[in-house]
Amino acid sequence: MDAHLYTVNIAWRNDRKGIMCSPELKNVNAGDGCIEVATPPEFPKGMPGIWSPEHLFTAAVSSCLMTTFLAVAENSKLDFISFECGAKGKLEQIEGKFMMSEVMLEPVVTIRDEKDRDRALRVLQKSEANCLISNSVKANVTMTAVVNVQR
Repeated sequence: MDAHLYTVNIAWRNDRKGIMCSPELKNVNAGDGCIEVATPPEFPKGMPGIWSPEHLFTAAVSSCLMTTFLAVAENSKLDFISFECGAKGKLEQIEGKFMMSEVMLEPVVTIRDEKDRDRALRVLQKSEANCLISNSVKANVTMTAVVNVQR
């Protein structure tokens, strides 16, 4: 596969807040391809209620797990009803520098039949191992998977 580029532009607006846009996402679902970003409230002059780089980092790992799962599940012909994933990103100061040290993923897959439980777990494990974002970051990525059977 050839290399791909993903374009993101960011501009400071005021205080500790800016706007981040991608021309590749413009007009998707009638949106403008932009989201507001800010320093998180845990830092001086941080702003609550706005996406932070830390949230975006955690979301990148979580959403990559989902998209990888969807591809692996399709290739594995796994019949599933739903996929959801909670994620927590851990920010720490290590050796005098702040870094996202861990992302804890908690995917929940619902399947139709108990006979598919082991396969669903294997698909989740393969997805986590092959997630390109998880494989691209220094943070430790852990996964606690749950497979439910629809009753």
